[in-house]
Amino acid sequence: MVLNWIESYWDALVMMTAEMAPYLLLGFFIAGLLHTFVPRTLYSKHLAPRNMKSVVKAAAIGIPLPLCSCGVIPTTVSLRKEGASHGACTSFLIATPQTGVDSIAATYSLMGLPFAVIRPLAALFTAMFGGWLVNRFGRPTPDPSREGGETCGEKHCCCHHEEEEHEEHCCCHEHEEPAPLPHGRGWGEGLRQALDYAFVDMMQDVGKWLVVGLLIAALITVAVPNEWLAALHDYKLLNMLIVLAVAIPMYVCATGSIPIAVSLMAKGLTPGAALVLLMAGPAVNSASMLVIGKVFGKRTLWLYLLSIIIGAMLFGLGIDYLLPQDWFAVQGAFATAGEHAHHLSMMDWVWIALLVVLLLNAFWQMHRGHTCECGHDHNHEAHEAHEEHPTQYIISGMSCNHCAASVERAIRGVKGVEDVGVDLPTGIATVKGPHDANEVIKRVDELGYGVLIVRDDIE
Repeated sequence: MVLNWIESYWDALVMMTAEMAPYLLLGFFIAGLLHTFVPRTLYSKHLAPRNMKSVVKAAAIGIPLPLCSCGVIPTTVSLRKEGASHGACTSFLIATPQTGVDSIAATYSLMGLPFAVIRPLAALFTAMFGGWLVNRFGRPTPDPSREGGETCGEKHCCCHHEEEEHEEHCCCHEHEEPAPLPHGRGWGEGLRQALDYAFVDMMQDVGKWLVVGLLIAALITVAVPNEWLAALHDYKLLNMLIVLAVAIPMYVCATGSIPIAVSLMAKGLTPGAALVLLMAGPAVNSASMLVIGKVFGKRTLWLYLLSIIIGAMLFGLGIDYLLPQDWFAVQGAFATAGEHAHHLSMMDWVWIALLVVLLLNAFWQMHRGHTCECGHDHNHEAHEAHEEHPTQYIISGMSCNHCAASVERAIRGVKGVEDVGVDLPTGIATVKGPHDANEVIKRVDELGYGVLIVRDDIE
């Protein structure tokens, strides 16, 4: 009995991994190219006006980016500091964690073309709705690029006349060469950085939750009786409310939510409720809500939650009541995983092996020492800095490489800082140079993270 259960669990796990692996790897690769070759100022310079055009642009920019709900927050704070409007930031916050090229590819592999098309469309319209709500009902906030009387210096400034607010909005950002090559390096170096970001940094961020999602999905497939959710199949709105109650507080990334949704659909969950899980699960969780409330204010937080809930419910009901249900039928391979897992091709096993090897390498690199996209070993830098009596800070709330990179960039901008090493596993930032500790604390706090000085020996 136990052996049969274990065999069924293994077959379900292998089957789902085989289906996702090639699309996941392709999605990671495309995400690496986007991250490396698209200039960062492209995002902020189009998002300054407080109007629907900037909101739509923010949603469209956020959909392909592979950022989780924790990593998107410091990125959005940076956009805000570079002049992006409040509504555009909210739109970016909503659209980005729900999708990503990797999760769209994985959605197609497990759930079919209709889900792969509807999911980013739902994210787009929900983000547009949220951005409009914030522009219409949110409390105006001062432009951070002009706070404290800062001047632009050598920065390039652009001004937009906002007809809705009858005021001029100016943003300043560093001038960048139009060439897309990263850091002015050659295409070969750029490709190396793209691969490193895709198959090391991204896999470190997404890999843990992907594995957890697959394990939970396989467990649901073999352990949950079909009649449990089948009995609720006709109560479509109740399905969605139950999913919302579970999805909002928990954390699940856009990719890790896919196998869970598929396994629940195989047990009788409606396709509309599955879409609610795919939208609300990645976009909302307890930690991100606390940070959004702290950084952007409680009114923005409530409008953010309201737009996601309304958008997810409307699109979910639309799938269940307006579209043909055979479009969303669970792949037969998952309904009978045990029959198909024994008939995987050699290429299926190659994709599985490649995904497993890359995941193991990413986890090993994480424990060996955080390496940033510039190729520097932060543990080594931290050790050298320690010999020169640095200041060390404990940063709480970092959960991915995007978080660590955002903290590092913020600290490097403090006057007097000569070098920074941010170690993600320990949460310790080691800062070298005669800097103002209060300014470091202020900048890290503005990103939504907690910070505590644990060593201050600068002479």
